[in-house]
Amino acid sequence: MIEDEVTVTDMSAEDEKYRAPALTKGLDILELLASASDGLTQVEIGKMLGRTTSEIFRMLVVLSQRGYVELSGDDRYQLTTKLFEVAHRHPPIRRLTAIAGDAMQKLANRINQSIHLCILQGGRLLVVAQVDCPDNNLNSVRLGAQIPIFDSASGRVLAAFLDDAALEHLLTLAGTEAGERRDRFLADLPGVRDAGYCEGPSLTLAGVTNLSAPIFDYTGKAVAAITTPFIHRLNSASHVPVPEARNALVETCRDLSKRMGAGAAVGR
Repeated sequence: MIEDEVTVTDMSAEDEKYRAPALTKGLDILELLASASDGLTQVEIGKMLGRTTSEIFRMLVVLSQRGYVELSGDDRYQLTTKLFEVAHRHPPIRRLTAIAGDAMQKLANRINQSIHLCILQGGRLLVVAQVDCPDNNLNSVRLGAQIPIFDSASGRVLAAFLDDAALEHLLTLAGTEAGERRDRFLADLPGVRDAGYCEGPSLTLAGVTNLSAPIFDYTGKAVAAITTPFIHRLNSASHVPVPEARNALVETCRDLSKRMGAGAAVGR
């Protein structure tokens, strides 16, 4: 809340005219609950936002009526899936997930690995689609998960194709506290851009190789990334080598890019 208070203090007179306190309080609650996996009580929300209990109560009533939050049995408020559903009504995301679903499942079956589709949202990655392969042993990412960009192949793929201004904005949103992780992230981007994909050991799980490739739209912008946290299976007749899986992934993303209107040479 300190940052919010500084922002309000620094507002120009022109900006001050357009303040919407009720909207601000509602958005503060949604953003707070988005990072509280176990939910929060009304009192906890009030304390964390520096608001009175009555202010928070009125906001929570409206948000509950509109279906954005719900009250659990232990009097804790949690987000529902409505924000996720609203985001998917946005035409580009709806079109992307509509055309990618079948292609992702075919790819998952072909390489015998789990696959997920990410977009950038607020300096983080949002998983908007996910499919599993037929194998019993899986390493999948939860649909709707928000992932920090600095430790991810998807983040590298999407950042690699941003222009300088957009990349700087992304880094600002992602935060500057990452330190060495941020430096390593930036150092990897030229290689990812040149290759057209990201391939490397997972920075969070041992024994996993992350493979990721971009999907471009008609403007040439990388709008999403398809990624597989590739498991190295032992003594399995269905195991597909990493180079074969990576080539299949790049091919799938290239086909999806064309369906999104990208030129044939984009992403090569």
